[in-house]
This record gives sequence, structure tokens and C-alpha cells, in this order.
Amino acid sequence: MRYGSEHKEATRRRIIEAAGRRFKSSGIDGSGVATLMKDAGLTNGAFYAHFASKEDLVANAVADQLRAQGDSVGAQVRDLVGLEQFVRWYLSAEHRDSREDGCPSAALLDEIGRCSDATRRAYTDGVLMVIDEIAALVWPDDPQSARARVLSVFAMMAGTLQLSRALSDRQLADDVLDEGIRNVLGLLAIAQKQ
Repeated sequence: MRYGSEHKEATRRRIIEAAGRRFKSSGIDGSGVATLMKDAGLTNGAFYAHFASKEDLVANAVADQLRAQGDSVGAQVRDLVGLEQFVRWYLSAEHRDSREDGCPSAALLDEIGRCSDATRRAYTDGVLMVIDEIAALVWPDDPQSARARVLSVFAMMAGTLQLSRALSDRQLADDVLDEGIRNVLGLLAIAQKQ
């Protein structure tokens, strides 16, 4: 039985979404094609009908995860109050403890740095989409010049979340998140005054 192009696209989408969640929970290197296809409810044989390689899937999944994050940030962050709420959610115990549903940067940044140029390009394009949305809100008169500043703040947030995830002392991990919130909100307030 031959399937139409809509079925093929829906299947491809299902694989990308399942891979995005699996990569964030188990890592890129810790996720084999067999596991990824099982997560999508498909057999291994179907993989190459949709992707040239695992690296092709990684690039597509990273781009998809960042597109979804950008859509979420765009929907949540309409003003400075929304930006503060986003920072507080991002640096929350809830976000820390649900890696597979969270930020792809905090979950995969170290591995993305070792991926192919295509994956790193997909990551760069996706993360800049998120960063540019925030920069346009915080510095509406000159968001382009604020890009590096917002990237630095975002790096602080992702690093804070990664450190909190790595600590075995739960109270210390929570304290790191709380301090991260104070630091990020302080930096954003200072930057707005400049």
C-alpha cells in the first residue's frame, strides 16, 4: 500500500518530535536510531525513507525544538512582565526536572558543539530567532546591537539550568536557580537603563 505525501510528512514530523524529546532526555550520543524509531512507533526500516542519516535527523530535531521554543517565547513574552515570568519559569525546579520537555540549549549544548556544521547552523539560526525576539522587546530602538548581550544572558540561563541539573544536593541546586533568577533579572534591568 502506498501512502500519500501527507502521511509521509506526518510520519516525518512524528519522528522529529519523538527525537527531540529523546535527545533532550538521553542526549544525542545516547540515542540510537532503533530507540528513536521505537519512540516514534515505527520500525528501523522506515528511518531512511525520511532522513539521510542520524545527523540529518539531529539537525532537523534541533531546528524543530528551537522553532517551538521561539514560538513559546513569542507567545509568552509580550512585555517586560512576560519576560520576567519567562526567566522565572526557565530557571525553575519544574523546568530543571523535566529535561525532555524543556530547553534544547540547556539539554544539548555540549553535544551540539560537537555536531556537524549543518546541525550547528540549524542551532545558530534557531537560537538567534529566540534571542532576537527578546532583544526586540528589551531594546526596541536597537535590538540588533543588543544581540550579543541577550545571548550572554541566555548563556547564563542555560548554564545555570545545566549546573542545577548536575548537582546532587537538591537544596544547593534550588539555591543556584534562585540566584540565577536574581542575576538575570538584575542584568536585564541594568541593560534597560543603559
